Amino acid sequence: MQENTIFIKSLDMDARGVGHLENEDGSQGKVVFVEGALPGETVKFTTFKKKKNWEMARMDELLHESHMRVQPKCVHFEMCGGCSMQHLEPTAQVAIKQRVLEDNLQHIGKVRPLSVMRPMYGPTWGYRYRARLSVRHVAKKNTVLVGFKEKKTIFVADIQSCQILPKHVSDLLLPLRALIGSMTLFDQIPQIEVAIGEGVTALVLRIMAPLGNGDDAKLKAFADQHNVQFWLQTKGPETAAPYYPLDQELYYLLPEFGIKMPFKPVDFTQVNHYINRVLVAKALRLLEVQPEDRVADLFCGLGNFTLPLATQAREVVGIEGATSLTERALDNAKANGLSDKTTFYTRNLFEVTADHLIELGKFDRMLIDPPRDGAMALSEALVALSQTRADLLPKRIVYVSCSPSTLARDAGILVNAGYVLDKAGVVNMFPHTSHVESMGVFNLA
Repeated sequence: MQENTIFIKSLDMDARGVGHLENEDGSQGKVVFVEGALPGETVKFTTFKKKKNWEMARMDELLHESHMRVQPKCVHFEMCGGCSMQHLEPTAQVAIKQRVLEDNLQHIGKVRPLSVMRPMYGPTWGYRYRARLSVRHVAKKNTVLVGFKEKKTIFVADIQSCQILPKHVSDLLLPLRALIGSMTLFDQIPQIEVAIGEGVTALVLRIMAPLGNGDDAKLKAFADQHNVQFWLQTKGPETAAPYYPLDQELYYLLPEFGIKMPFKPVDFTQVNHYINRVLVAKALRLLEVQPEDRVADLFCGLGNFTLPLATQAREVVGIEGATSLTERALDNAKANGLSDKTTFYTRNLFEVTADHLIELGKFDRMLIDPPRDGAMALSEALVALSQTRADLLPKRIVYVSCSPSTLARDAGILVNAGYVLDKAGVVNMFPHTSHVESMGVFNLA
């Protein structure tokens, strides 16, 4: 262990302060990542991991404080791994995420947007309508813990409240401990999936053994007392099924488009309902859909963008990799009276080629919303299409991303297909975390 002093210049993707050691000749030395330090601060630190080109360290003493530093709202912040940025003022969090996006675009994709969009952000507390809570029976303490994992460990954090969960869910943390501790399955429930819809809070218990004597009555009493719906999951997500009560429907609304979106608590949906509404509306405005347009929604999921698009376009084609999702998306389209304007296909978009795009026909506009791996194969297919059937290229693409590095990589590829990165900006879907959502708008040159 060695204690040093360092000036912090920036933050990395895990919200660690980034500084450089100074060589004997005064030149810039190896990079040091300091946990808990913020840009503009001078800190004393202790290195706990050292490599040839970098060191990992923790802050021991704050010598000069940044004006961006604030007191974390959550008493569990230093220990709980659910958040990493509560010590950083919220608008500064957004600014740093914007810088991360711009740096990735420049250094990975070798592109710069013609303009930077104003960041999208909303409520910073109580926003998380989806969460996966870990559960652990601690035999030595004869108790059950329910919460997020501790920072840098596999252990469940001992938290009594959570500021990023809605208050009614935060208030359930201690009652859930007591419930699970009283069940025969007290050591056979490793996680609880939380999903909140309009007026319904679903809790999916991952159970490793059948319910025992008295467990049924305890679950039902808890559900009635706390106004929640229990689901049970015995194996993979596909086994999740409603348990009690059975007469509640889980859904969210996109009121600007008159859309009601049913979903299961294990489905992928955005964690932040407020930002999702803003995101969908912004994406559609940027796409500039015309009534005569044929639009593609790639990685469409349950139809989060597809159905709003169908209220504006002549036809929308949604494509996803799993038949279970495209069937559900079609059901949602029917429920919203949009089945005559939507078509869904099951395709592996991680292996898509130019020939596949030719088979799908001409799209005037395209929305892409991939997982963290991005849309590299699709971007390369568009490059190939530009060389053989440029007439089929969509004139505008809106790319919604949950990883600035893969967005940057794909942006560099799309430029080779003849596109210009017109706009880019961040979406603060996850306040107080280092997670960066972003959006890019590409126009055909």
